[in-house]
Amino acid sequence: MYEVVSWLLEIFSAMFQGYCLQYFYGNFLDGRIRDRRINGLAAAALYGVLRLGAGILLPKGYGSFVTFIRLAVVMCIILAIVMTFYRVTGKIILFLVVTFTAVSEICFFLSYMVFRLEDNLLRLWNWCVINGYINSIEVYDAVTGITVIGMIFLRCVVAAALLFFTMKKIVKNYREKDYAIHRTELLFILTPGLAGLMVCTLLRVTINAAESGAPELLYDRYPSLIIIVPVILLLLLFSIVSGVKLFQDMICWNREKSSRIILEKQVSSLQEHMGEMERVYSGIRGMKHDMKNTLSVIMQLASGKEEELQVYLEELNQTMDRLEFQFKTGNTVVDTLLNMKYHEITSTVPDLQMDVEGLQFPEKLFIQSYDIGIILGNALDNAMEACRKLKAKEPDAEAFIRISSFQKRELFFLKMENSFDGRLVRRRREEFPMTDKADRENHGIGLANIKSTAEKYQGTMDFKVKDRVFILSVMMKNERREEDGFWSNR
Repeated sequence: MYEVVSWLLEIFSAMFQGYCLQYFYGNFLDGRIRDRRINGLAAAALYGVLRLGAGILLPKGYGSFVTFIRLAVVMCIILAIVMTFYRVTGKIILFLVVTFTAVSEICFFLSYMVFRLEDNLLRLWNWCVINGYINSIEVYDAVTGITVIGMIFLRCVVAAALLFFTMKKIVKNYREKDYAIHRTELLFILTPGLAGLMVCTLLRVTINAAESGAPELLYDRYPSLIIIVPVILLLLLFSIVSGVKLFQDMICWNREKSSRIILEKQVSSLQEHMGEMERVYSGIRGMKHDMKNTLSVIMQLASGKEEELQVYLEELNQTMDRLEFQFKTGNTVVDTLLNMKYHEITSTVPDLQMDVEGLQFPEKLFIQSYDIGIILGNALDNAMEACRKLKAKEPDAEAFIRISSFQKRELFFLKMENSFDGRLVRRRREEFPMTDKADRENHGIGLANIKSTAEKYQGTMDFKVKDRVFILSVMMKNERREEDGFWSNR
C-alpha cells in the first residue's frame, strides 16, 4: 500500500511540475503548436514522463557526483522540452531554465524541512505502544502507515502549491516579456536562481551524506538547522521573485525617463513651430488685408479701361484668398501640428486624404493646448507611419486620416481613424501593439504617451481595428483643474 501511494504521489508531482513548466514557459515564449492548449498539454505530459524515467534510471546514491548528475539531467530535460515545444528567442531562455529548476528545488526542500512532524508522530506511536495505549500490532502498523503516507501527501501538496504560486508571481512581475535583455541584466536576475540551486545541491549532499553515515540526519544532530534552513530557503525564494520585480521596475523607470525626454522634445518643437507659424500667420493676415484694399482701389481705377488688367487682378485676388493654412481649427497648436504633419506626409504619400472637418473645440477648453498637441502629435505620427507602410506595400491603396472631436457634458472626445495594412502585432497580456522597429526601447511608446496625457485629465484611451482601419479614441474631462489655474484658448 505504501509503495503504491508513494508511486502515485510521485506521478502526481512530476505531472504537476510539467503543468507549472508549460504555464511558466507559455507566458514567455510562443508555442510551436498553434493550439496553445495542445502545446501545453504535450509539454507537460512529456516532462512528467521524462522526469519519472530519470528517477527510475538514475543511480539512487546521494554522493556529490550523483547529485550533480541528477541536477544536470533535470536541466537537460527542461531545456529539451523548451526546444521541442517553444520558439526560443534571445538570452531569456537561460533565465527560464535556471529559475524554474531553482524554484522547484527550493519548494521541494521547504516542504521537506517544514513537515518534520513525521518523526515526532512516530515517536509518539512508539511511546503509546510502550505504555500500553496501543496493544495491537495491526493498529500500530495502520497508524504508522497512515502517518507516513499522510506526511508524504502533505509534502507533495505543499511543494506543488509553493511551486505554482511562485511561478504565477514571477509571471505577473515580469511584465516586459518582449524586452531585449542585456548581458548585465541577465546576470542580475540569474544570480538569485543560481544561488538557490547551489544551496539546494549543498543540502542534498550534506544532509543525505550524514544520513547514510550516521543514524541521525544532519538537522537531528544540529536542531537549530530546522529553523535556519527553511529561513534561508524562503529568503532565496523571495530574492528570486523580488529580483524579477526590481528588474522590471528598472525597465519601467528607464522607459518613463525616455518617454519624458521625448515629451520634452515634442513640447520644445511645438513651441518653436508655434512661434514661427504665429508670426507667419499674422504676416499673412496683415498682407492679405493690405493687398485686398490695394487691389480694390486698382480694380476701381482700371474698370472699363483695361480688360486684361481686370482679369489679372481678379486672379491675383483669388490667389490671395487661397493664401491660408491648409487646415484651420482656431487652435494655434493644432493648426501648427496639422499643417506641419500634412506637409511632411505629402512628400512621401502625396495622395493622402486628411479630413479634419469634424475636429472642433469647445469655446472654453480647459485642456492645455500642449497636452492636446502631445496627443495629436503622437497619434498623427502613428497614423502617418501606418499610411506610409500601406502605400509601400499597396501603391494603389487608399490612404486617409480622419480626425474628429466633440464634447458631451464635461467630457471631451477625440477620435482619429487611419488606413493601414491590417497587420497588428499584439502579444498576450500586452496593452499596446508591438512596434516593428529595431529600437523598441525608444519606439512604440506613442500610445503610452497618449494614455498618460489623457489620464492627467481623468481620462483614458482606447483603440480598435475595423476592416483595415485603425480607430483611436481619447476621452478627457474638460474642466478646470486646480493645478492649472487657467484654460487654453481656442
